[in-house]
Amino acid sequence: MEKKNIDWSSIGFSYMPTDYRYVSNFKDGKWDEGTLSTDPNIVLNECAGVLQYSQSVFEGLKAYTTEDGRIVTFRPDLNAERIAASAARLEMPVFPKERFIDAVNQVVKANAAWVPPYGSGATLYLRPYMFGSNAVIGVKPADEYQFRILTTPVGPYFKGGAKPITIRVSDFDRAAPCGTGNIKAGLNYAMSLHAIVDAHKQGFDENMYLDPKTRTKVEETGGANFIFVTKDGKVVTPKSDSILPSITRRSLIYVAKEYLGLEAEEREIYFDEVKDFAECGLCGTAAVISPVGKINDHGKEICFPSGMEKMGPVIQKLYDTLTGIQMGRIEAPEGWIHVIE
Repeated sequence: MEKKNIDWSSIGFSYMPTDYRYVSNFKDGKWDEGTLSTDPNIVLNECAGVLQYSQSVFEGLKAYTTEDGRIVTFRPDLNAERIAASAARLEMPVFPKERFIDAVNQVVKANAAWVPPYGSGATLYLRPYMFGSNAVIGVKPADEYQFRILTTPVGPYFKGGAKPITIRVSDFDRAAPCGTGNIKAGLNYAMSLHAIVDAHKQGFDENMYLDPKTRTKVEETGGANFIFVTKDGKVVTPKSDSILPSITRRSLIYVAKEYLGLEAEEREIYFDEVKDFAECGLCGTAAVISPVGKINDHGKEICFPSGMEKMGPVIQKLYDTLTGIQMGRIEAPEGWIHVIE
């Protein structure tokens, strides 16, 4: 299929409407068949549950063109499982896993001309999401819901691409103890907006959030998980009940152990330890890994030995290996690559 006439190398991480999106509605206790639509607009009642009580969950995954020309997605089964867990936590109906994967197939195939070519540095980002759609005025779950998947071609999440970024330790909390920090709900991200805007005003790229209970342990940023490398080459990531179970992070831990032969673990990481690490990165679907060069803790700087010019050597290997798997240059573990037929 002929690709759209776009300068793929210059697009940023922003919304660009494509030809089709997937839509399915939940009413009278069941989901309808679902369909592809050319209409990017949503019409809602003024009292819709999502507008009144923020009943909304979402996901993020990407479609890639591999080296041999196939269009693939990366571990969509885990996205299906995570949005199901998020929906259940907010008393929303679960969109079945097999239907989720079928919807991904349909919408990517319909927008194949929008999947950037191999080697362009761009990908097709998929945003599955679900929200309460009927009128709700009392505080209770909605009775009707809509599940949708939009697609948009994107470039790097951070403008500098793989260039190390500077983050700060935030005075705000991203999540509450025993709250919803471990699900992908829109309300979690709304809480982080003021903090990220303020960080940008102060010249920082992102926030480091500490645990909301003791403020002594590293959790995550507003949109990505942390990954650290110790001075003896061990990969460690924070473990907490109030951070998102990142698909990228889980994949990187596997890659570290099984592909690179590194020691790797998920554990509680105290902020006091961070100054002794050799490398730091932010990982997630959007950025894959963005290296962190400096952390500002209320005026005191933690500068990682990997520096501000490029990724550290271990994070570079992790990045190269995972993107190599995603792009088809490196053989993937069974079930990781889903080919769009």
